[in-house]
Amino acid sequence: MAMAATSSNSLLLKNPNLPSNGFSQTKLTFPSNHLAIQTRLNKPISITCATTQTKDLSTGNSTSPSLDRVFNFAAGPATLPENVLKKAESELVNWRNSGMSVMEMSHRGKDFVSIIEKAESDLRTLLNIPSEYAVLFLQGGATTQFASIPLNLCNPNDSVDYIVTGSWGDKAFKEAQKYCKPNVIWSGKSEKYTKVPSFGDLKQNPDAKYLHICANETIHGVEFKDYPTPKNKDGILIADMSSNFCSKPVDVSKFGIIYAGAQKNVGPSGVTIVIIRKDLIGNAQEITPVMLDYKIHAENNSLYNTPPCYGIYMCGLVFEDLVNQGGLVEVEKRNMKKAEILYNAIDGSGGFYRCPVEKSVRSLMNVPFTLEKSELEAEFIKEATKEKMVQLKGHRSVGGMRASIYNAMPLAGVEKLVDFMKNFQSRHA
Repeated sequence: MAMAATSSNSLLLKNPNLPSNGFSQTKLTFPSNHLAIQTRLNKPISITCATTQTKDLSTGNSTSPSLDRVFNFAAGPATLPENVLKKAESELVNWRNSGMSVMEMSHRGKDFVSIIEKAESDLRTLLNIPSEYAVLFLQGGATTQFASIPLNLCNPNDSVDYIVTGSWGDKAFKEAQKYCKPNVIWSGKSEKYTKVPSFGDLKQNPDAKYLHICANETIHGVEFKDYPTPKNKDGILIADMSSNFCSKPVDVSKFGIIYAGAQKNVGPSGVTIVIIRKDLIGNAQEITPVMLDYKIHAENNSLYNTPPCYGIYMCGLVFEDLVNQGGLVEVEKRNMKKAEILYNAIDGSGGFYRCPVEKSVRSLMNVPFTLEKSELEAEFIKEATKEKMVQLKGHRSVGGMRASIYNAMPLAGVEKLVDFMKNFQSRHA
């Protein structure tokens, strides 16, 4: 999930937290003479978003976006809400009159314990996590969980099933081969990872200990809109939700384990969140390293060793902000509206822009698209960067462009991108 290095001015953009009036069914419109004017000029112009005043949902105050920040469409590490960054800035040197920074605290001291407990409490509120589930704040990224899961849940000869809808599902399957007997029961590789299978057609192993999915494939932009049920009555569903974690409500009780790297939607890199049903803890293989044993971390409340303290603190600020915004139902409405505007621009371009993903499973978080004239893609990215829209280059394995529009990407950012896309098409079609 590593991304190319950004330029020195590639700062995170403010989240103006625009209020939502639900999922819009209308397409974004532009002045009738806008494209004609640009065609005559045949040169790029500075794109200015029409929204000049926005509202911070957590405070109710009207604010203006910071002029020295960019719209950061990176897939991860990704944009964070500016109000969260400003709060962290105000507490950086002296956290709430403790006389020290969060980065200097003992992870076992009462101050940090209060931080991690508040973060867990707010996350439980957001996802309505049942009491029979443990919440763990770990390290090593979601990639480490590719090994942790089979080590904790399986014996070496146990069968497990994997649905592979993209690169990350494939990596998870390959890692599991070292510790159990995984089977790929469906793969979208032959169709370049543009679909999710029909659940009724899946040939599951009735003895599989678990069924693993990647709920949102960051690279390919494929997202599960519903979730399959394991055929084994004792089997569990496991989901890597790294790139759509906390972007919408989820029925946690459908899963045995949900795990996510924080650096896409809820915090900085360095924190991995695992939500696990408690009865699945305590059965790790003997070869399991102590740092990969869920039992160790659960018994020690994620404080067995020094955790990523500052990252957990930042995640906590984001969780608090999401609660203040009205929870994940409201967050999903705004995410749906942003995605609709961008996909409408792509689909309404007459083929100039193309999204390869089947419409029914297009991601609300990661929007890949290509240009009909692929030779123009480098120019598109170059011009967009000049307009302070950065990290639009697609993943190196697939090329093209990708706009990651996570929770913290404001509607204004998507509107500006769409305006730019219309202008670019008028000059190059």
